[in-house]
Amino acid sequence: MSGKPPFPPFTLETACQKARMAENAWNSKDPDKVSLAYTEDSVWRNRSEFIRGRAEILAFLQRKWAKELDYKLIKEVWAYSDNRIAVRFQYEWHDTAGQWFRAHGNENWEFAENGLMRRREASINDVAIAEGDRLFTWGDGPRPDDFPGLTELGL
Repeated sequence: MSGKPPFPPFTLETACQKARMAENAWNSKDPDKVSLAYTEDSVWRNRSEFIRGRAEILAFLQRKWAKELDYKLIKEVWAYSDNRIAVRFQYEWHDTAGQWFRAHGNENWEFAENGLMRRREASINDVAIAEGDRLFTWGDGPRPDDFPGLTELGL
């Protein structure tokens, strides 16, 4: 893949578009598709794990979605400038024992000129929740356009 619009420098509109595209891709839970949004030499910190390159990203995503079942994610732009975007996010998932979690996090993204992400710094905390406390209740796949975002959900 040679590039992925929108390209930097970002405006509020293109930063929000980039965040929603990332949210939709991650909600697909398709590691191959998601990994293509990152440069071949992309560098990540995800929690306490350090990942380098698309092959390691792909392996990470495969492990992630094998563990985090019925994963549903919402992202919201926090700030942006030039080739960087900061987002806050939350996602819900359950483990094989049926325990539900809501993960709360922040990501800092840096993009190459071709719109692929070359750096991702993610800080994430998981909180156990009861199944009845779930808020991300749409079906499988991307969040529908009329489903509320984090702010509208009071998160």
